[in-house]
Amino acid sequence: MPAGEQAIVSELVLEASGLSKTYAAQIGQPARQALVGLDLVIQPGETFGLLGPNGAGKTTSQKLFLGLARPTRGTIRVFGQSPENPDVRNRIGYLPENPYFYQHLTGEEFLRFCGGLFNLPRHLVEARTDQLLAQVRMQEARKVQLKKYSKGMLQRVGIAQALINDPELVLLDEPMSGLDPVGRHEFRELILDLKRQGKTIFFNSHILSDVSEICDRVGILVEGRLAAQAAVDDLKRQGRELETLFMETVRAPKAVAATA
Repeated sequence: MPAGEQAIVSELVLEASGLSKTYAAQIGQPARQALVGLDLVIQPGETFGLLGPNGAGKTTSQKLFLGLARPTRGTIRVFGQSPENPDVRNRIGYLPENPYFYQHLTGEEFLRFCGGLFNLPRHLVEARTDQLLAQVRMQEARKVQLKKYSKGMLQRVGIAQALINDPELVLLDEPMSGLDPVGRHEFRELILDLKRQGKTIFFNSHILSDVSEICDRVGILVEGRLAAQAAVDDLKRQGRELETLFMETVRAPKAVAATA
């Protein structure tokens, strides 16, 4: 944090209360309610996985948390402040599900560009670029243009850019998309390393086995409603599989939000 800048203090990383989002009607399409009455609290250092079928509201939730969309109703606080606060955004790293890359840049040039968006000192951007390219196993492709990257390589450099500002909160939307089994294993190790550093991690996914290994807690969205929450350790102690909870919840779409 730059000298003289006032710290943003909050016991909670993220607080959503009654959060709802309705997208206005478009030509040929009716209004669509993407999220309904979401209540959610994320603690510092927690890894939370948001699950749900396609169209359940997972990506909409993250956009609201980032201030990229505004709720129709309800409130959202990140580090105790509005997510639109620039100081809050400087403390967040984000990887969208379908990121846009400047294809004529090389991997290292792209990370330098992203570091510049945070007004980081040049020497720090260089150090973070070297560190992150090594962390996501992309050193050998650092001088290759992004247009020549495979989907999995783009996903790796996308994860690297989400960490360029050394964020306290990391939001990832389907981060394992495009990764082969080796890449998924390395991603799990990366998340575990971030957890050891005390980062708070919130990610959307539909790969239940990976979520079960990584997350402290999970939530399941069904038709825009948070239909279930559970601590992963509690499920294990009960001898329950996350897949079982997921399928039971999805098959009962009108269920009231509950804690497993």
